Amino acid sequence: MGKIIFYEDLNFQGRCYECNSDCSDLHSYFTRCQSIRVESGCWILYDHPDCTGYQYVLMRGEYPEPQKWMSFSDSIKSCRMIRNVYGNSYKIRVYERTEFRGQMKEYDNDCDSIFDSLQFHQINSCIVLDGIWVFYDQPSYSGHQYFLDRGEYRCHTDWGATSAKVGSFRRITEC
Repeated sequence: MGKIIFYEDLNFQGRCYECNSDCSDLHSYFTRCQSIRVESGCWILYDHPDCTGYQYVLMRGEYPEPQKWMSFSDSIKSCRMIRNVYGNSYKIRVYERTEFRGQMKEYDNDCDSIFDSLQFHQINSCIVLDGIWVFYDQPSYSGHQYFLDRGEYRCHTDWGATSAKVGSFRRITEC
């Protein structure tokens, strides 16, 4: 079981709310979220209710301000705990074009720069064969985040992105 604590003010100050399970609407517990402490588990936070909007993937640790979880706002409206039921095996196939067409490359490890590794800036489709992953729209694991569970993603909108630009990706190994 996981535990995450949301604080209304920076540096773990102000009113707080402890959460131990998925929550589709956090607005009644706090008005803003400016710091977070993840005591156990891995979590996906969303800036809209019903687990929609921008995603923020947080591992165990302390996040004293929104920029530490790569957010530029204090709006957290829903969350869910990530459960890795796949063990320690990781494999993803990324494709240059939609519908699993074009150049393909298979990975079993993190990639901090898509352009350096693949020589193209976009991933238009992918298949997660093993493990759970996060895409970032910037290199070096920064920018908007997109959680990927096992399955097929025929185009970038299937993982919630507004464009096919992926700068880096990594495995979620701590859950």
